[in-house]
Amino acid sequence: MPSCATCGGTVAPDGRCWDCGGPQPAFRSHLETTVPAGAAVTDRARRDLNADAATLTVSGPWTIGVVCDGVSMSPRADRAAQVAADTAAHVLASRLAADALPEHALDEAALRASRAVTALAASADAAPACTYVAGIASPEGIWASWIGDSRAYWLPGDGPGMTLTEDDTDARDVLTSWLGANAGEPHPRTRSYRPHGPGTLLLCTDGLWRHLPHPAAYRDRLHGPAPLDDARALVQYALDAGTRDNTTALVIRAG
Repeated sequence: MPSCATCGGTVAPDGRCWDCGGPQPAFRSHLETTVPAGAAVTDRARRDLNADAATLTVSGPWTIGVVCDGVSMSPRADRAAQVAADTAAHVLASRLAADALPEHALDEAALRASRAVTALAASADAAPACTYVAGIASPEGIWASWIGDSRAYWLPGDGPGMTLTEDDTDARDVLTSWLGANAGEPHPRTRSYRPHGPGTLLLCTDGLWRHLPHPAAYRDRLHGPAPLDDARALVQYALDAGTRDNTTALVIRAG
């Protein structure tokens, strides 16, 4: 078992010390995940802990991705993000396999993810929280659902791209929606699109999009032979640009 970097105690599976509760700097510092048509890369950048989470899976013709960003001011934000991403991906895979409509599957996934994060709260004043964006792709089209300011983009091989999501923030760039016990019932928004040709569905956290806010900037960087090359290139761009925030890029090739 690994030893705590602070007190020398035992590190739990969630990356915190059993004895002092301290987060471990190296835990989940850089993770890469692949499926046949997609890849995800997440990096802690200059933060002590990576509170981003990305989950990728496949269900029949569907490629499913979920990206969550732990709210930094909340306790155990990293745990909230991972629980939300894993729960939503599992719900989406099972519901789509049962021939549920994509919109219904996405709504249920967001609700179940919200309940899972809410269950982590010790009290209303100690409530883990995270943002949320889910994307699914099949030969029939692409769908995105979100709560908070993690984003989804459609980046076609030809022609202009588009931002599929709208940030849940106010005029001061403060979050107005998130998942957690202090957020109330979730109200996810969903958008669908039927591409006219091949392209890339991108899900990402603000550690990336604050350095590349416009869809056209992403298209210029998607030239890798495999999805993992593209995800790596996007995260590396943010790191080279000096991002201090956790950074995640999840790409799904679709269309």
